[in-house]
This record gives sequence, structure tokens and C-alpha cells, in this order.
Amino acid sequence: MRYQFPYASKGQVIGLLGGSFDPAHEGHAHITREALKRFGLDRVWWLVSPGNPLKTRGPAPLADRVARARQVMQHPRVDVTDIEAHLGTRYTAQTIARLQAIYPQVRFVWLMGADNMAQFHLWQDWRGIMQSVPVGVLARPGQRISARMSRAAALYAPYRIAGRYGQLLAHAHAPAWSFVNVPMNDASSTAIRAKGNWSTQAG
Repeated sequence: MRYQFPYASKGQVIGLLGGSFDPAHEGHAHITREALKRFGLDRVWWLVSPGNPLKTRGPAPLADRVARARQVMQHPRVDVTDIEAHLGTRYTAQTIARLQAIYPQVRFVWLMGADNMAQFHLWQDWRGIMQSVPVGVLARPGQRISARMSRAAALYAPYRIAGRYGQLLAHAHAPAWSFVNVPMNDASSTAIRAKGNWSTQAG
């Protein structure tokens, strides 16, 4: 793979967008561009995961998903990586801890769509994630209310940075999170698979 361990310089703020990207689509690219603007990030790394522990169906082969992601997300400040496969981590909390150890002079911000925020309390050591890095949440179709009413949003309400001040998130100390509404893009990996437009589906 071209990027096993991306380069990062001291003091950079890097957003991490993880997922199975099965397949990557314009919706992923859209929230990535918005995150760069809204949260004051220097770069974003896509973490194309070997598999999603919350999904029972296996994803398409990793190499296929990475190749597709690099076609979809072409931006000078975005790196598409399969770093979790090289780290051997299965859960986000583990990945973040390893990245912080490898890149001690870099600030990381975890990025996710509002749909993930709604179920964030189901993630392995989700409180540990909130305590270790700032979290940027980007609204996606139909998930604004459920994300704002989620268990994580309620528990960490005192640490929320208003969306209009989202640029502060990059240098905030965890726990800190910000929810921003972005222009909607309703592209969906599930819909793409259902239409048969993703030729490398897993069996």
C-alpha cells in the first residue's frame, strides 16, 4: 500500500475519519471537505478498516475498498490509509491510543457523521475516546435529532462547542466535541450496494 503510516509534522492537527467505506462515495468526501473547513484541521486521514465490529456482514476486500476510496477522495490535504490493518487494531479506542503513541507531537480529532453519534454509546470504550481526543460530528440526512438526543450527547453536553465556534475544536482539550450542520449529501454505501454498483461486494 502507498500509505501504511502517513507522514505528519510536529504540531499538525489531523482529523481521523474511520469506517468500512464499503464502498466510499461522495457523501464521505463531502463531510471530509466540510470537516477541514469547519474544525480548523490541517489534514484528514481516512482509516479504511479491515471490518466493522458493529456489522455482521463482512465488507468487500480491503484492497478494493482502499482503491475505490482513493478514486473518490482526491484532495491535497487528505490521505486514504489502511493503517488499522498494519496496527492490528479492531476498535477505534485502540487505534487512537496507538496513533497517539506513534505520533506524540500531533493533535488528533475524531470525525464522524451524526448517524454514528446516535449509536456512539455502543462503541467499545466510547467514553475513553471522548476523554482522549476532541470529536467533530457532522450532520447527515435524517440523523440530526437522534444524534443530539443521544446518550453521548447528553453525558458530554457540558463539553460541547457550538457549531459556529467549531474552529476551536482543533486545539481544544478532551473531552470536547462540536456538532455542525453541513449541506446535505444523501449518498449511502448501503444504497450503492443495493443498486449493484459496487462490483467487489463481499460474499
